[in-house]
Amino acid sequence: MSRRFLSAAWRNLVMLNFEIDPAVLRPLIPRGTELDPWNGRHFVSVVGFLFLHTRVLGIPIPFYRNFEEINLRFYVRRQASDGWRRGVAFVKEIVPRFAIAAVARWVYNENYVACPMSSSIRLPDRARGISGAIEYSWTRGRRRNSVSAEFDGTPALPGSGSEEEFITEHYWGYVPQRNGSSLEYRVEHAPWRVWRASMGEFDCDVKGFYGEQYHDALSQPPGSTFVAEGSDVAVYRGEGIP
Repeated sequence: MSRRFLSAAWRNLVMLNFEIDPAVLRPLIPRGTELDPWNGRHFVSVVGFLFLHTRVLGIPIPFYRNFEEINLRFYVRRQASDGWRRGVAFVKEIVPRFAIAAVARWVYNENYVACPMSSSIRLPDRARGISGAIEYSWTRGRRRNSVSAEFDGTPALPGSGSEEEFITEHYWGYVPQRNGSSLEYRVEHAPWRVWRASMGEFDCDVKGFYGEQYHDALSQPPGSTFVAEGSDVAVYRGEGIP
């Protein structure tokens, strides 16, 4: 078993999900994997969340323990000796500090970029009649971009076979490598309780930040929006796919 590389808590995850033409994703599929559809449909998700209490190889790094992340991801799977491994691959990941982005690019070759970021989080309180609202934002040049959700009620574990389960229950990451191979790494966490949001909004210069090929999918209202409580997580060192 590979060694644990990173431990942290991922909290207050906003997940906006968009149906996309699989042809847009095919050039990005890590070697050894295939696209993983849900009910015959392919999705990309914009996910914003808090990275808290971060440790690298068990060591807390001052000034780099708590920060926001926003990523654009899609869904893949690999047939392994123990069955199908369902995972995610990333188009782009945003963090607020250059050093975090540099380490992630060096260790995993993932497409991390550093931008000024901020967040605003209000969790629902039914007893006080307060609804929930979360926003994660980043700035590039003079353009402020954001992902946000409004939600209420009580979170629940996703039902078996549900869209919520498909979006949240992935325990592998896959990354194309510079030599044409792929890296596989395991992500360990408890199942997340989820709110289905009443509103989700993605305000972004899609063409300028992600590329024209993502404009049609990401410029429409999201097909669904979830907010997940999150949990403690462990990310293990990657291994090459045989």
